[in-house]
Amino acid sequence: MIIDSEVVTLSRAQFALTALYHFLFVPLTLGIVWILAIMESVYVMTGREVWKQMVRFWGVLFGINFAMGVATGITMEFQFGMNWAYYAHYVGDVFGTPLAIEGLMAFFLEATLVGVFFMGWDRLSRIQHLLVTWFLALGTNLSALWILIANAWMQHPVGAKFNVQTMRMEVTHFSEVLFNPVAQAKFVHTVSAGYVIGSMFVLSISAWYLLRGRNVDFARRSMTVAASFGLAASLSVVVLGDESGYAVSENQKMKMAAIEAMWETEPPPASFTVFGIPDVQNRTTHYAFHVPWVMGLIGTRSIDTPIPGINNLVEDTKGKIENGLQAYGAMLALRANPNDAQAKTTLAQYDDDMGYALLLKRYLADPRQATPADIQKAADSTIPNVPVLFWAFRIMVACGFYFIALFAYSFWLASKRQLDRNRWYLRLALYSLPLPWVSTELGWIVAEYGRQPWAIEGILPTALGVSSVTAGQVWISLGGFVLFYTALAIVDAVLMVKYARKGPDELGLWPMRHAPRAAGATDAKGALP
Repeated sequence: MIIDSEVVTLSRAQFALTALYHFLFVPLTLGIVWILAIMESVYVMTGREVWKQMVRFWGVLFGINFAMGVATGITMEFQFGMNWAYYAHYVGDVFGTPLAIEGLMAFFLEATLVGVFFMGWDRLSRIQHLLVTWFLALGTNLSALWILIANAWMQHPVGAKFNVQTMRMEVTHFSEVLFNPVAQAKFVHTVSAGYVIGSMFVLSISAWYLLRGRNVDFARRSMTVAASFGLAASLSVVVLGDESGYAVSENQKMKMAAIEAMWETEPPPASFTVFGIPDVQNRTTHYAFHVPWVMGLIGTRSIDTPIPGINNLVEDTKGKIENGLQAYGAMLALRANPNDAQAKTTLAQYDDDMGYALLLKRYLADPRQATPADIQKAADSTIPNVPVLFWAFRIMVACGFYFIALFAYSFWLASKRQLDRNRWYLRLALYSLPLPWVSTELGWIVAEYGRQPWAIEGILPTALGVSSVTAGQVWISLGGFVLFYTALAIVDAVLMVKYARKGPDELGLWPMRHAPRAAGATDAKGALP
């Protein structure tokens, strides 16, 4: 049975739509919750009521965002059974473990503490409520950790082995899954990007208040926290992004070559292409402007290690497909006779490449019947969309350096107590609000779109992971998700804009009500209050 390419395309589009939309909310939750923890810590240390009201106001926007994140995240779980049933069967033992731990250990903790955070202001002491807020921040990051462990295993599968009898990937060393180096790099990079989004969110809305002369003291303090936290976070994103890039060059060489539009292997250390026009048909990059050594130093941390080009990697893949065909034949022989000693030996020798043979199933029912032309086609299919990755990466990096400059200037203004002196700066801060989301979504595209055609790198092609459904059925579910997510988008936009426009003053949080004066007290002019 040859795979229906329309079903694969629609299933991918549906998961991409829901994942991209869900990822609008997750990073803001990761970032703003730490800002709440910082603000509340200042409140507990100083006892100044303004900091408490800051926590409560930004907490309202956090709560709206958290609810939307939960609503959009739950629907994604159903897609593994609905659209990716074979994927769930093939790697469920490995992939499902961190997801289950995330639900039991992190999500329930996070969801419970959200309720205590909002309902506990008058029921808990200052210290107790502060601990709730800090544990809430910890819970959100634990959720991200376990999700990214699962995702990193898809990028760099370790600690698992294929079982011929069950036809599934099974965990062999959970510690290797847990401490996957790709997971570590992805986690710190992803959460730092979330901190940038949270900081920009607070900075931009506070700038809007200052432009209108509202809640001035409130907005200044909020911008000071956002500028400080945002500067540290934006610097971290760039530094940790270097580590993430190194992990890609080690484990996903085709993705790295596509990001650079590097068609041929260059002498080490490879140069970084600042600008160029990738030409997929002719496999070249026009008008390329190179910076010597930079890519080699980032990608290999050396001056003598080459970064393979796309054409070279395609040739290597052809050899892996041929090796994988031997493993595939041995696997079928063992299914028929589990005691076949020769098949066991062959499978042990070539089992690491069996996933490459499965690339042929997109074109042939039986990969063993593949011709050299079929093998070439399968090898060429491992080239992701080079222009998309090339430009997505560069726009993301440009945004990253812009954030450093903006937050550094904001921090300098805050230290000089001049945040509200330059209206052009306030407008710039306001108009910069969507940029962190743009860069984060582009980062998701680089990470996930860049590993195609693999659902699990080198093990399971994406085309094999789909459910046995028709294109019409996927169209129906895709249409339903579009309507559902559109409705959620409208609700979220209305609520966010409504409460941001109201501000702490219209919500009764600012200016703060002063305590009643003692009977007979007078003001500066001697009049009774």
